[in-house]
Amino acid sequence: MTNVPSSNLRGAIDLSPLIRKAPPQGQGDQPTGGTTVPSLVIEANDANFGQLLELSSTVPVIVELHAGSASASLERVIRGYAGRLLLARVDATANPQLTQAFQVVAAPTVAAVIGGRPLALYEGELPEAEAGSVFDQVLAAAAQNGVTGVAKAADADSDATSSPEGAEPVEEPLPPHHQEAFDAIDRGDYATAIKEYRTAIAQDPRDHLAVAGLAQVSLLSRLDGSSAEDIRSAAAAAPDDARAQLAVADLDVAGGHLDDAFDRLLILFPALDPAGKDAVRTRLVSYFEIAGAEDPRVVAARRRLTALLY
Repeated sequence: MTNVPSSNLRGAIDLSPLIRKAPPQGQGDQPTGGTTVPSLVIEANDANFGQLLELSSTVPVIVELHAGSASASLERVIRGYAGRLLLARVDATANPQLTQAFQVVAAPTVAAVIGGRPLALYEGELPEAEAGSVFDQVLAAAAQNGVTGVAKAADADSDATSSPEGAEPVEEPLPPHHQEAFDAIDRGDYATAIKEYRTAIAQDPRDHLAVAGLAQVSLLSRLDGSSAEDIRSAAAAAPDDARAQLAVADLDVAGGHLDDAFDRLLILFPALDPAGKDAVRTRLVSYFEIAGAEDPRVVAARRRLTALLY
């Protein structure tokens, strides 16, 4: 197996032989707490993957299926989330059950498991900034399913950033309003998080991290307490209604399907009245912030939006 250009995967992944070992669904309705793991990066195989499915009820698990050589870049990105994500590395050539379950046709293949449920992400290598954007969307989807725990590595030295011998590693603190927003998100208080990010932006309009954070938590707030089935039913019943289509586009983004969200809104855009067009434009800009300006899907969608506006 060889590397292929990065692309979003489509099609379901069948983990049914392994999901039977996971805890029953429905336990993720409330925010979950922390858990202790041997390391934030775990070597997984056909035999121990059931344990990782159980862990995915607390912390989202990113699964890298590689062909004998794991990605150091991907490991750096995952460690940067400080326990909000775990990385399970699988040698696809030595684990046929997982290779078949994840429908691996090229390595590396990267997927996520949230609450025992798989989510296809991409094939090939991604630049670290783009991979981070994908994993931010994984966290948004996980929060929607109540999977908001943080893992702590039992072997702290293996997961700590290098530091001088004998010195304790020091984590760089977040700016005050960012930390307040992060803490609010962790307890499900999206209104406070929105307020804190808006304050940070008011103090520094060039604070791009606050702008992206505001876009992400606003998405979580809009979806909080909503039924995906009800949202999609309303959109199907009102294909020309901007509000209904914006709601289902939020679901698409939370599930990692940016292209679907962009297509849905950009196809709808020309038929809308000025107020509807402004609402769609504003929402698209927020999605651009979530995904990142360099994401090729954002570049293409921004070009389409510009053509429609002018």
